[in-house]
Amino acid sequence: MTLFWFFSPKFSSSLLIIILWTHAETAFFHSDSETPLDNQIPIVPSTDVLVKCLLLVAPVAIASPLTYSTVIFCAHHPCVAGNGLSGAVWKVLQDLLGSKGLMSSDSFDQIAALHSLSTLMRITPTDVFAEFEKHLDKFSDRSTHDALSDNDIKIFYTPKGMLSTEQGVYVAETVVTKNIKLAKGRYRLYDDEDVDKPKTAKEEARELLLMEEESVRERVRSIQKNLSVMLKALGELAFSNPVFAHAQLPSLVRHVEPLLRSQIVSDAAFEAMLKLARCLAPPFNNWANDITAALHIISSEDACSVFELIPPMLEGEMSKGPSMSLFERIIQGMSVSCKFSPLPADSFTFVFPILEQILLSSKKTALHDDVLHLISLHVDPILPLPRPRMMQVLHHVLGVVPAYQASIGRMLNEMCLGLKTHEIAIALSGVYAKDTHVRLSCLNAVKRIPSVAGHSMPQDLQIATRIWIALHDPEKVVAEAAEEIWDCYGYDFGTDYSSLFDALSHINYNVRVAAAEALAAALDENPETIQEAFSALFSMYIQDLGTGLDVADPFWLGRQGIALALHSAADVLRTKDLPVVTTFLISRALADPNMDVRGRMINAGIMIINKHGKENVPLLFPIFDSYLNKKASDEEKYDLVREGVVIFTGALAKHLAKDDPKVRTVIEKLLDVLNTPSEAVQRAVSDCLSPLMISKHDDGQALVSLLLDHLMKGDKYGERRGAAFGLAGVVKGFGVPCLKKYGIVVKLQEGLEDRNSAKSREGALLGFECLCERLGRLFEPYVILLLPLLLVAFSDTVSAIREAAECAARAMMSQLTGYGVKLILPSLLKGLEDRAWRTKQSSVQLLGAMAYCAPQQLSQCLPTIVPKLTEVLTDTHPKVQSAGQDALQQVGSVIRNPEISSLVPTLLLGLSDPNQYTKHSLDILLQTTFINSVDAPSLALLVPIVHRGLRERSSDTKKKAAQIVGNMCSLVTDPKDMIPYIGLLLPEVKKVLVDPIPEVRAVAARAIGSLIRGMGEENFLDLVPWLMETLKSDSSNVERSGAAQGLSEVLAALGKDYFEQILPDIMRNCSHQRASVRDGHLTLFKYLPRSLGVMFQDYLQIVLPAILDGLADENESVRDAALSAGHVFVEHYATTSLPLLLPAVEDGIFNDNWRIRQSSVELLGDLLFKVAGTSGKALLEGGSDDEGASTEAHGRAIIEVLGRSKRNEVLAAVYMVRSDVTLSVRQAALHVWKTIVANTPKTLKEIMPVLMNTLISSLASTSSDRRQVAGRSLGELVRKLGERVLPSIIPFLSQGLSDPDTSRRQGVCIGLSEVLASAGKHQLLSFMDDLIPTIRTALCDSMPEVRESAGLAFSTLYKSTGMQAIDEIVPTLLRALEDDETSDTALDGLKQILSVRTSAVLPHILPKLVHLPISAFNAHALGALAEVAGPALGAHVGTILTALLVGMGDDVQDVSCSAKKAAETVVLVVDEEGVEFLLSELLKGVAENKALMRRGSCYLIGYFFRNSKLYLVDETPDMISTLIILLSDPDPATVMAAWEALGSVVNSVPKEVLSSYVRLVRDAVSTARDKERRKRKGGSILIPGFCLPKALQPLLPIFLQGLVSGSAETREQAAQGLGELIDVTSEQTLKEFVVPITGPLIRIIGDRFSWQVKGAILSTLSIIIRKGGIALKPFLPQLQTTFIKCLQDSTRSVRMSSAFALGKLSALSTRVDTLVSDLLCTLQVSDIVKEAVLTALRGVIKHSGKSLSNAVRSRLVTLVRGMIQVDFDEVRESAAKVIGTVSQYMDCDEVMDLLQSLCDLFTSSNWNIRHGAMLTLTSIALHTPSIICQSSLFPSIVDHLRSSLKDDKFPIRKTATKALGRLLYYEVGHEAQKSVPADLIRLLIVVLKDDSAEIRQKSLSSIKEAAKVNHSVVTATISILGPAIAECLKDGNMPVHLAAERCAVNVFQLTRGINSCHGLTPPDSVELVNFSI
Repeated sequence: MTLFWFFSPKFSSSLLIIILWTHAETAFFHSDSETPLDNQIPIVPSTDVLVKCLLLVAPVAIASPLTYSTVIFCAHHPCVAGNGLSGAVWKVLQDLLGSKGLMSSDSFDQIAALHSLSTLMRITPTDVFAEFEKHLDKFSDRSTHDALSDNDIKIFYTPKGMLSTEQGVYVAETVVTKNIKLAKGRYRLYDDEDVDKPKTAKEEARELLLMEEESVRERVRSIQKNLSVMLKALGELAFSNPVFAHAQLPSLVRHVEPLLRSQIVSDAAFEAMLKLARCLAPPFNNWANDITAALHIISSEDACSVFELIPPMLEGEMSKGPSMSLFERIIQGMSVSCKFSPLPADSFTFVFPILEQILLSSKKTALHDDVLHLISLHVDPILPLPRPRMMQVLHHVLGVVPAYQASIGRMLNEMCLGLKTHEIAIALSGVYAKDTHVRLSCLNAVKRIPSVAGHSMPQDLQIATRIWIALHDPEKVVAEAAEEIWDCYGYDFGTDYSSLFDALSHINYNVRVAAAEALAAALDENPETIQEAFSALFSMYIQDLGTGLDVADPFWLGRQGIALALHSAADVLRTKDLPVVTTFLISRALADPNMDVRGRMINAGIMIINKHGKENVPLLFPIFDSYLNKKASDEEKYDLVREGVVIFTGALAKHLAKDDPKVRTVIEKLLDVLNTPSEAVQRAVSDCLSPLMISKHDDGQALVSLLLDHLMKGDKYGERRGAAFGLAGVVKGFGVPCLKKYGIVVKLQEGLEDRNSAKSREGALLGFECLCERLGRLFEPYVILLLPLLLVAFSDTVSAIREAAECAARAMMSQLTGYGVKLILPSLLKGLEDRAWRTKQSSVQLLGAMAYCAPQQLSQCLPTIVPKLTEVLTDTHPKVQSAGQDALQQVGSVIRNPEISSLVPTLLLGLSDPNQYTKHSLDILLQTTFINSVDAPSLALLVPIVHRGLRERSSDTKKKAAQIVGNMCSLVTDPKDMIPYIGLLLPEVKKVLVDPIPEVRAVAARAIGSLIRGMGEENFLDLVPWLMETLKSDSSNVERSGAAQGLSEVLAALGKDYFEQILPDIMRNCSHQRASVRDGHLTLFKYLPRSLGVMFQDYLQIVLPAILDGLADENESVRDAALSAGHVFVEHYATTSLPLLLPAVEDGIFNDNWRIRQSSVELLGDLLFKVAGTSGKALLEGGSDDEGASTEAHGRAIIEVLGRSKRNEVLAAVYMVRSDVTLSVRQAALHVWKTIVANTPKTLKEIMPVLMNTLISSLASTSSDRRQVAGRSLGELVRKLGERVLPSIIPFLSQGLSDPDTSRRQGVCIGLSEVLASAGKHQLLSFMDDLIPTIRTALCDSMPEVRESAGLAFSTLYKSTGMQAIDEIVPTLLRALEDDETSDTALDGLKQILSVRTSAVLPHILPKLVHLPISAFNAHALGALAEVAGPALGAHVGTILTALLVGMGDDVQDVSCSAKKAAETVVLVVDEEGVEFLLSELLKGVAENKALMRRGSCYLIGYFFRNSKLYLVDETPDMISTLIILLSDPDPATVMAAWEALGSVVNSVPKEVLSSYVRLVRDAVSTARDKERRKRKGGSILIPGFCLPKALQPLLPIFLQGLVSGSAETREQAAQGLGELIDVTSEQTLKEFVVPITGPLIRIIGDRFSWQVKGAILSTLSIIIRKGGIALKPFLPQLQTTFIKCLQDSTRSVRMSSAFALGKLSALSTRVDTLVSDLLCTLQVSDIVKEAVLTALRGVIKHSGKSLSNAVRSRLVTLVRGMIQVDFDEVRESAAKVIGTVSQYMDCDEVMDLLQSLCDLFTSSNWNIRHGAMLTLTSIALHTPSIICQSSLFPSIVDHLRSSLKDDKFPIRKTATKALGRLLYYEVGHEAQKSVPADLIRLLIVVLKDDSAEIRQKSLSSIKEAAKVNHSVVTATISILGPAIAECLKDGNMPVHLAAERCAVNVFQLTRGINSCHGLTPPDSVELVNFSI
């Protein structure tokens, strides 16, 4: 209870009062000085006591709201928290960090200590953190942790009771058996458990080890525990005060980051790092988890796992998957956090390791761009950033991705501004980079370091070494940049070369070369250090050689660097140094195991000898001789050294006298060394031999023969190649004449031609190569001679010879002069056209070798070579293609530009497959930053790709290609290299310049400007004239705009003088009579300010009048061009040329043309925006019109520049134009007002006087628009000022209507309308008596413009008063209609009312106007009212149209004309909703009985569809169908009206929809044809509407569209429909449509369509041929070709249709022999088409048989006669028909011979032959029956027919019956002997008993036809014929029965009665009687 009372709120409150009192007393006695509290005041407790007291009561005190604030107050009292008393408080902190706090064994104490520290961190973070950091620095477990070994960690993780060495190893356990049965009684043994077994030594040792490891484990555990606690405390401290911790992040991370890699506290470190990450600047701290995880991964030092988490760079955009990787999330978070400002420096430093790890990737990743952007935001030189690390990683990125040079260069420059002196060395680390651009960027950035720029760099070895090495860089540009820095350094290099020695073994070759040169330069400055330096080098060499004798030799780079140093230092060596150096070379270097090092050592030795040999021959020769005469201890090593010494001797021997005997010895030794298989050795020997040949002139022939022998016959390749080098050296020594003197070229030529010896051919090529290389251009005459042999060698079967040929070609090409290139190039190019692929391949390979020509020759030949090689890539032979690829690869291999060189594979892909890789290649090129100039080979590969890109359809590709063209001139080494490509590129750039896309045009324009700027005007003489002509082009705005943009760039490139020269022409053309010329030249001014810049300002006064004239131009495009130019002028010159621009713009604001007003407002806005200093691009959507985005400062700026008076005038004009009649003007003015006016009411008050003057003058203006604008502005004023202005405004306006000035009256009406609209209803009530009469008067005003404005006022009044306005105004106007004087004005007044209140007024007016009979005035009134009634008329359209249609048919012309115009108006005002009602009424009219109604309805339908803007496609089907049917109307005028309407309806349908109407039109035409058929009842059927002139014009597009673009079914329907249409069209009408119909049909039938389509087209063509006649003459060849082609179609119906059509077509031809001959040839070739060809022949003969020559006819008969015997029925039948048809044109003798042959065939055993003969006879009986009947063979023929009637084959009987019928028909018609017909009839009667119903039917038909022709002949046989017919009447077969009936009718003439049936038996008579009944 006592304890409870102690902590009760009451006690706490009391205690707090005591504390407060104490605080008050303390404050009272405390002085202002920092002296301690007065010790004489005993009631003031110590700070320690106060803190403890506060801590005691606080937990209870804060529970009460009353004491909570008191606790806070006490905690912050100076006695507790004062700075002067902090020492006592921090004594408590020491306890918290000690064993009683964080280090306590009690977990609760630890928690309490953590919370206490957190609280203290919040109160006084600075002191707490300082104390805590001191504690961390002194924390012993931290250093102990770092000292832990891997074994300690292993022991820590080993389970207790197990040795660390046993972990993972199986250890057998001793198992005590407990289930052994024990003996009982006295035999029971004692338990073993009580007996202590002695331990073995091994077990004891194990226990000792376990104890030791346990102690280690405890120690590690203690470290883990203590460090974990401290890490946790660190995290809690940071988290408790994140703002303070953020500033300490670098210090905090220093303690945590190393422990992330710990094996025992990494988890605790991770948690601490997570707390630190949450202290980052918001919102970046939201990604704390990801950041910590990434840092943990990075600390693991597992690069693979890190790079796996970084997304790779794809070819396109980075794929946006459903989830992002860890690093992507972090970068995204950082980007979001940096959206508005960069991160604080501490946050950036914290996260930089993540950015660094991403950028350290060996290739570009998808995050590189974002990371570099983020780094670019954090390069402020003032902030504390990790600059050295940032610079190093940027150097790495620049080496990986050179394209970043521009951006990274800027970052490096910025960062170097903040570098300290001690960081200079790290900043210079980039000079060791491999890439030139990295080294250059590094040096350029270092120049900006303040201490460097200020010449205050410290003297530092590392700094000096790096600058010194850069000073001797192999790249001149780098060395020059380093020289500037070295001058800033200001110290000598010194004599400490240790850093230079280290650089000699650098991994980058360029560093080793630079270090070698730097060392040589340093030695030159300090010659006294040479001996010491070389001793150090030799020691380094020996050390590296001793450690690099393993299989892998990692130290060879250092030895190579030493060789480079010796080579570079050759100049600085002294005589006393030579023995040491040469001894080193001989004893050590020449035996180096690395071939490269050994070769460089030889070169170094030669260089030293060349420099010092002449003066030191006596010194050096003995050294070399002594070694050569020494015995070898190691043969292999001795051979290597001996080769080098011999070369040294040779190099030295050139300094001996020519007759010195040593020279011959040296030459012999050199020749021996030539056999060494090392090119470096052989090349060195060759160099040595040349100067020694002066001593060998006597033995020259022998020496050359020896070398040639080795060259052609050497066993080994190395021996032959050595001989080649030796021969080249000897020839060079003897001189070029020795080639002919010793027959060397002849020998080489013979070797090349030796097909039996591959060695000879290869040796000759090797000699050829070496001679080219050594003699250079001197050997060129022989190159031309050996070129054909070299071409042959390229295609040799031996691969070694082909390789040798390639090497020889390279050597040859590298030495060619320009003249040599011109000689060999034509022959090589000609080889590409050879048919033999091997020749092509060889030529291609040699062309590829031309890539190794000298630069000047290369630039000359590559423009010709590369296009040819590109063509070869598509060759049919794969080896030629491969050779082309290799050749292009060779071109790429000699590219010196490193950026292009790395892109060669991509460029080759673009050349080989341009369709797929052109865009990709261009993308890669644009992403590349070029540091080095582009050489000729680079251009050769680039230009074809760029040229292809310029011709692509893709605008993006064209833009990229044009961009590259523009960059080329600035990149090429010599602009002249571009000249060969100008003719190729410029035409394409011109095309891109007129591309429809503006961005593409802009890039092309800049490209043209760059070309002229880089190459000069002289190379583009035609460019400016072309641009000027294009500016005048009528083609399109796009072309003119492109030309203008291009010309602006060209003028900028050509300079001021040229511009002044051309400006007068430009100004003249701005006022040219052609709008296109004005447009083009005004557009030019849009681009000139951007290209010319400030220079153009001087010409503004000259140009501005043309711009202002353009704003008022009648042509819209000219106005737009002028406005665009004006915007640009304002943008560039608003501040500098304001007095010139402002007056011109002000005048345009009140212009009558709204476009000029809009342009002027926009330009004025631009001017004011510039003056006010605002962009004017703010979005001002929503809110009031008075709510602007301006500020008072903007207003003051305008007043300051313009002055208050001018500012008021400008703002008054803008305010008035805010109410402009044109929406776009209003919007522009409103935007300007809201942007520059901050407070509208205040501003209006300021400008009110000026505004009222402006409004009054505008209301009285002659411009109607200006008056209306003023009225609307007045209305706005009324809305704002309300009742304060109404009493004075309304009377003033009423009085204004009596003004005689029309414009004033109109202005009054406009103002009145605005006042009515703006004032409230209650405000107007007191003025109604004045308002209504005023408006009524205005509506009846004599001037239409006044009435129009009054109508608007009426509408406004109606809104307020409703029906009162109508009741008081409309009746008056209707009464005025009856008065002739006032009717017109009253009608116009009604129109004005209707235009604003249609639905309310129309029902009052219509009944009076539609009353029948309608008058002309009423009709006119209906039309006038309809114009303004608009869509509201839809509900009344039926009433109106009926009256108007009647009026249209009125006899009075005035009435009919007025009704017609009114009806036209009515149909056009109908909207989409009323279309259905309108067309329904018109269709009713079409169906009327009265012709005038039908005629009028048709006219209105046509007018509606012709002029309506509505979408009527859905309504057209019904209209088309109805109008087509109406074409058969009995009234001709209706037919004409329907035809015209049909044309209008069809024309309103989009072209692509027409094909869907094909079936509809066919059905309608069919209906019309049926309707016409019913009227005519027989004869040809022609529809009247299709007999009109141009009758087919409406429907023809439907069928043609169906034919051209329809589906297969639609095409078939269209073709059939077209035929049906033509069938009902008159021939006269058809004539003018034959051409437009036939052409498409021919084209379509030639395509690959289905047989149905072709068949339909052929059928239609047949109809056209039949009806078109001679009009088809122009198409005769095409049609004939088409039909003959179709004869061979796979479908029989197509073949037959074409055959019939061809037959009809032949009637138009006068020469058919050729056609028949062609058909006969076709007949002989193909069996499938014989039937069709025969059918075609028959048609041709039928229509043009008379024109057939005898020879062709004889050939035809001969060929076809054989076909009547074939096995195919169709062929036989067709052949028979052909013979029958041609028989008409045969001589009698020929026909008799033919009949005789047929008679012979009748007796054949082959029924096919008999059938063929019978078919032929039948056909002849059809065409020439007279010859048969009058011939002597006729009885025989009849006998054959009789026998054929009994043939067992049905076809023969059928054909014989048909032949009998035809002969009978002829006989009875020509009154021949009566016995003959009777005999024939008897035969037919016999046939009536045939088994075949078809034959019986045919017999009856034949008898019927004979009876029709000559009934008397048939009567003679009635006795036998009658019963036979009667019998047939009983036949069960219906066709036979029907045929018998028809026969009986004609034979017995039953139409005359039954009496004619005499001679029949009673049963037969009964049968006939029954039939007749």
